[in-house]
Amino acid sequence: MYFAALLARTEDGWKASDTELDDVETLSDLADLAREASPGEDTVLVLIEQEDAWFGVVRIDGEDDPRIYVSDAAAAARSSYGEILLTDELLGREPGENDADLDSLDLDGTEDGESDADDEDDTSAEAVPHSPVGDIEILDDLGVGEKELLTLDADDALSSIADALGASEVLETVR
Repeated sequence: MYFAALLARTEDGWKASDTELDDVETLSDLADLAREASPGEDTVLVLIEQEDAWFGVVRIDGEDDPRIYVSDAAAAARSSYGEILLTDELLGREPGENDADLDSLDLDGTEDGESDADDEDDTSAEAVPHSPVGDIEILDDLGVGEKELLTLDADDALSSIADALGASEVLETVR
């Protein structure tokens, strides 16, 4: 089960809206969607979670490049929404370097019978760690320090973040 919401900071506080990610194919699409939620240069947070598996935060400040944090890159890599967030830059690799590696991951538990599949999977495992990736300081100035961010559990992370922002009520209205 997935949940995605936009939190836009306004002069009157945080404004939340749920969002449908079916038409979002790239990080650029996601950033454009977030910018539409805030007509000014205000901060917009895109909060995404897959129940009990991983969560992600994308921060858009005006026209700046999106800042991204993903709690478990390997879990997110198995999700179509997570793949949007896992850019080459975020994973510390050259653009296009491991494009085939994500495709070669044995995500459904079946073997493809190729003799070099194990080598490809080993490379993929290194490229997509079972750990947080991204900007751990993404919410520092909003009241969620890096230490707190790193200790959040996927099952209640978005609620904890919203609570720290003073946006619990507005997030719950769209949940």
